[in-house]
Amino acid sequence: MTIQETLLNQVKQAFKALYSKEIETVEFQATRKDFEGDITVVTFPMLRVIKMNPAQLGEDLGKYLVENVAEVKDFNVVKGFLNLVIDDSFYINFFNNIKANATYGFVEPAKDDAVMVEYSSPNTNKPLHLGHIRNNLLGYSVAEILKASGKKVYKTQIINDRGIHICKSMLAWERFGNGETPEITGLKGDKLVGNYYVKFDQEYKKEIADLVAQGIPEEDAKKQAPMLLEAQEMLRKWEAGDEETVALWKTMNGWVYNGFDVTYKNLGVDFDNLYYESDTYLLGKEFVTEGLKTGVFYKKEDGSVWCDLTEDGLDEKIVLRADGTAVYMTQDIGTAIQRIKDCPDVGGMVYTVGNEQDYHFKVLFLILKKLGFDWAKNLYHLSYGMVDLPSGKMKSREGTVVDADDLIVEMAETAKEISQELGKLDGYTEAEKETIYNTIGLGALKYFILKVDPKKRILFDPKESVDFQGNTGPFIQYTYARIQAILRKAEFSNDIMSSAVEIALHPKEKELLKQLQLFPEVVQNAATNHSPALIANYTYDLVKEFNSFYQNVSILGADKESDKIFRVQLSNTVGNTIKNAFSLLGINVPERM
Repeated sequence: MTIQETLLNQVKQAFKALYSKEIETVEFQATRKDFEGDITVVTFPMLRVIKMNPAQLGEDLGKYLVENVAEVKDFNVVKGFLNLVIDDSFYINFFNNIKANATYGFVEPAKDDAVMVEYSSPNTNKPLHLGHIRNNLLGYSVAEILKASGKKVYKTQIINDRGIHICKSMLAWERFGNGETPEITGLKGDKLVGNYYVKFDQEYKKEIADLVAQGIPEEDAKKQAPMLLEAQEMLRKWEAGDEETVALWKTMNGWVYNGFDVTYKNLGVDFDNLYYESDTYLLGKEFVTEGLKTGVFYKKEDGSVWCDLTEDGLDEKIVLRADGTAVYMTQDIGTAIQRIKDCPDVGGMVYTVGNEQDYHFKVLFLILKKLGFDWAKNLYHLSYGMVDLPSGKMKSREGTVVDADDLIVEMAETAKEISQELGKLDGYTEAEKETIYNTIGLGALKYFILKVDPKKRILFDPKESVDFQGNTGPFIQYTYARIQAILRKAEFSNDIMSSAVEIALHPKEKELLKQLQLFPEVVQNAATNHSPALIANYTYDLVKEFNSFYQNVSILGADKESDKIFRVQLSNTVGNTIKNAFSLLGINVPERM
């Protein structure tokens, strides 16, 4: 129980005892560093209930709390701010209750009350790139945070395995591939298919240029280029079930899936179930029919079906074309409903998709509500900004994207380069070094991306992210490794210390305990806000507090054995909390650095 939770009812009781009136809430804030105290009660809101001088109100409450509440040792008042000094015993008791808890801050997941988190959801015409990395890291981390907050979680994705994009790669492979396979070339399957997507674009542009040279306007040339027409015909054949086309589609998608699996493993993300657009693209049409009957949708003269959302501040949205074919919105409606059928315990869903789709999800969620699905009120679009590089924007069809696999390797190389410059891994075997380089590099990448609020755009600089100072993954990993070194040097068993032991806390110990006490609340806030950034920045604050403690307080050289034991155990608990917090971000921590 936090000090705020402990004091909440005590302050309410004090107010009632002193003034025979009741207050509904109490506003707390951290005491400013330049004043003595651990927690501050703000008295100004109480003036709505009783009219009096706020400073006098603080004095009255402070005296009452010191006399009647064991946890309150002393107080001072600065204008309308009541600064309370909390007795050391409160923090020692708190510590004794958590130090043996390996999962401190986590709530056991419910058996029902499930949420489904969708992320990744790539096209099968190219390998995963830097943008996909942010998507995967956000989705995976939010899923882990929701799980830690007490939710049952299903991780899922819908793989966009059909459409003109994959047909472009298929056609280019047919024309220029000469039977190449991942086995023959040694390339990952997703990279091989991606190369042919780039090849299609190159040849397509040549055809456009030829048509323009013949006097055809560029916009018409783009539509008339033989490559595009052939790709469109290939899509029609696929939809008609042409055996040869479907066989090639299955083969090339299989290459891509195998490539994706390698990337996901290297990135450290996973999924509980998968959906494929080739299975879901016809879903939703039956609900359009139902919606027509209930007035949610209406039909235009040409036979197309629409949803009028103008009264809700949005536009009209087509859900069925005049020829009866579905659009993406129809498919997404059907897929959402199918997921609830597949997992009946799911009461809400999180869609991890870039902010260019903000409007799409507003429309989707509103239509599902209008169709009468109660769970639609628990749908959330985890909207995120783009990831830029110092060199500029990425373009898949031009082959200028930052490949996810290449970036993971580059991060390990950058970690190696910086570690060697600093001499941090002297005395390690080469195998140990390589493992640590990968841990540091991937941790740097994940932390750099996840410490930023999801809605903000990111300028990603690999070298800046692998810095052993400041708000970075390696800085936090290094602190964890430092703690493990302390534990290895301790000359006693790390048994649970009796709560009867009395210790006069050093101010730095007290600040560290106060920071530890915040962790469960931070986990819950991160889950509510779908924000791994809250976890990342909490961990950085915890590490800063620990390093201040480490620099100002002797741990293994303490004069008293009881102080030494307490400080080692405090260090151990901080280490466990760092490890727990980083696990929510999908980041590993090294035992040595």
